[in-house]
Amino acid sequence: MTTIGLPVALGIIMFGLGLSLTLGDFARVLKQPKAVIIALLCQLIVLPAICFGLVLAFQLPPVLAVGMMMLAASPGGTTANLYSHLFRGDVALNISLTAVNSVLAVFTLPIITNLAILFFNPFDDQLGLQWSKTLEVFAIVLLPVALGMLVRRFAPTFADRMDKPVRIASVVILVVVIAGAVASNWALLLANFAQLALITVVFCLISLSIGYLVPRWLRVGKRQAIAASFEIGIHNATLAIVIAQTVLLSTELSLPAAVYGVLMFFIAFGFGFLIRDRADAAAAVGDDAAEQPATV
Repeated sequence: MTTIGLPVALGIIMFGLGLSLTLGDFARVLKQPKAVIIALLCQLIVLPAICFGLVLAFQLPPVLAVGMMMLAASPGGTTANLYSHLFRGDVALNISLTAVNSVLAVFTLPIITNLAILFFNPFDDQLGLQWSKTLEVFAIVLLPVALGMLVRRFAPTFADRMDKPVRIASVVILVVVIAGAVASNWALLLANFAQLALITVVFCLISLSIGYLVPRWLRVGKRQAIAASFEIGIHNATLAIVIAQTVLLSTELSLPAAVYGVLMFFIAFGFGFLIRDRADAAAAVGDDAAEQPATV
């Protein structure tokens, strides 16, 4: 499950992401620079800082603290795109953000993880993600995406035909992998669930809220704000689990991502209805105002 199942599952998920990407998705970033810059700053700086504060406030043990920081450093993924589609977000923006985030994560995830390991020292002075292990992160994150993009470039008809089946398979695999990770570490998970459930719920709610409210406060459009909310608020738990268990060889380190991965589905679903209803209500108010006769 750990040595073969997890990396293969993540590879399929990232390959599916690559099938939906073109170089134009990276270029599109230049057309929506404000929304992209705000989302990336929230993703790369604000969320890790908030997660660090939560970890200190909840007084997590060192290994679980590093696991939470690794989760905060993980990019969004295909699940964010799915939720954005369901709740009328700008899916094109999601795809562009996911593309850029996946590239940046090769550098930012090891940096944030190593800083957390240095601060919390969970492994008795053992080094964390060294250069050779950083290359493993590169292989896990980017190679399947690049392969998927190549397939789309040279066999676009095949890529279009496979896009939906691979998306469905990615969601199913994501659920199965997280369920498998939970089941295989059930006793360890139960022992730590009480510590992790509340902090992961709080972190997920804060992430989703920041992703929506900060862009709206800075006058980004509603559909772009919804897209940013899910991109920032839904982290790639599978990536965090794979790196924890196969690169850093620590099951305990993967527990925050496993708990988050289970609870996130329900939290994001409820949050999606909340912001969609708010957006619909705001649009209705705008329409009513437009229909009022002008006052002389």
